[in-house]
Amino acid sequence: MDKRPIGVMDSGVGGLTVWKEIVTLLPHESTVYIGDSKNAPYGDRDPEDIYLHAKRLIQFLLTKKVKLIVVACNVITTTCIDRLRNDFKDVPIVGTVPVVKKAAELTKKRKIGILSTNGTAKSYYQKHLIEQFASTVDVVNLGTNKLVPLVEKGEVRGEKVQKMLRDILLPFQKAKVDIIALGCTHFPFLRDEMENILTKKIMLLDSGSAVARQVKRILANNQAFTDPKLVKHTMHTTGDTQLLTSIFREAKLPPASLTYISLDS
Repeated sequence: MDKRPIGVMDSGVGGLTVWKEIVTLLPHESTVYIGDSKNAPYGDRDPEDIYLHAKRLIQFLLTKKVKLIVVACNVITTTCIDRLRNDFKDVPIVGTVPVVKKAAELTKKRKIGILSTNGTAKSYYQKHLIEQFASTVDVVNLGTNKLVPLVEKGEVRGEKVQKMLRDILLPFQKAKVDIIALGCTHFPFLRDEMENILTKKIMLLDSGSAVARQVKRILANNQAFTDPKLVKHTMHTTGDTQLLTSIFREAKLPPASLTYISLDS
């Protein structure tokens, strides 16, 4: 038995979509979340800058004595997860990447889309995922840095969001893909509006449940499950706690304590 919490980190609020899947699958586990909304988005940052921000988030989680860390951010994962694992060898680190393999397995038209931030879309990591798991299907790989700032402000529906999504999703519709892998953890917050635009012709897939299952496998292998009587979820943000509270309410997320944290050196 390991009573320590699971750590979850993201560039902002997007990782909450992964966190929700983890606490749903593992309701007896406690968690500590840190979102760097002050510095979001990470998608257009220099890779070295992303690495330094991510390293600081991990260092914060380690002060909370976490037993495992989930990098609930595609751009951090695709940019520098190997460096982070080398830096912090004493704690398991689980990354988040687009579910390219699953999309390639499920497509009936042999045409899939991947929607991520520009940094993830252009990364070698994602290129390798496509070559490894989707070489036999047509792939429309698109990046955009327009959506994350909207989600960070709590704008997940309405006319402005709809107009932007219609423009962004149009290439997928023109290519007649039948599955889109969401390659940013912020994007599931926009799922309802996306599905209204795409109707039922295109399936949306995200990585949250796959990450949660990997966390469960690691805890099982390490015999690190905890006491169900001690569940506690603690949220930290470098941004606006009121916004985080409203996102919790809007998304109907499980109860958690929310606090502001400054990571400035």
